Amino acid sequence: MIGQPMDASGFGTLAGLFPERAVVTYDPRGLGRSTRSDGGTENRPEVQAGDVHAVISALGVGAVDLFASSGGAVTALALVARYPGDVAKVVAHEPPAIAALPDVEGAARACDAVTERYLARGWGYGMAAFIAMTSWVGEFTEEFFAQPEVEPGQFGLPAEDDGKRDDPLLSARSRPVIDFVPDFAALKAVEGRVVLAVGEETGETFTGRTVRALAARLGVGVTVFPSHHGGFLGAENGYPGQPEAFAVRLREVLG
Repeated sequence: MIGQPMDASGFGTLAGLFPERAVVTYDPRGLGRSTRSDGGTENRPEVQAGDVHAVISALGVGAVDLFASSGGAVTALALVARYPGDVAKVVAHEPPAIAALPDVEGAARACDAVTERYLARGWGYGMAAFIAMTSWVGEFTEEFFAQPEVEPGQFGLPAEDDGKRDDPLLSARSRPVIDFVPDFAALKAVEGRVVLAVGEETGETFTGRTVRALAARLGVGVTVFPSHHGGFLGAENGYPGQPEAFAVRLREVLG
């Protein structure tokens, strides 16, 4: 089970709902308990795919089933394209890669605006902009950009600036995740082993649109899971989903 920028701590509840399986989680390079020593700051899917490949190789059990969430799902697409022998089945849940969107330029502009607000005013303002962006339904038209800027207080977020500008979600550090262009030919070659998943509550908001666009590009459907983008999260999270129902569906999909 992998995420990004979520680390292993986000999968505690879901992992506990699979007592019949050996479940491996990890902290991606530079996130959670992982300290980088390579001098880099960007979270690049192709680099993280190499890291996951190293973990799978170290396990020595052959091909694994992989559940991947959000940015981790983008890493999973990079992994299966480059190392198809690593995985028996991949469930890529709402990868936020914008490459296949018809309004890719508008989506890139919207993502830029989130980072710009974060850099200008700090975490609370950046997160408020992020929530507004990811909650927008449909294409990023001029109507979206004409909206008044949202305030942190609208979402119960702090307005104080802590001075930090290294947040992996709001800074440019994870922009390579959003801009990643999957190897569609390689993914089509492993048809049947890649499941593109979407939450039933996600609708046509940002990650619902990205996963459907990727599925259309691959000529496959999307598999619906319970709840929202973090539908597998437990009560220890500030925005829990429906982890029990999510686990039932994941078990069905993995067979």
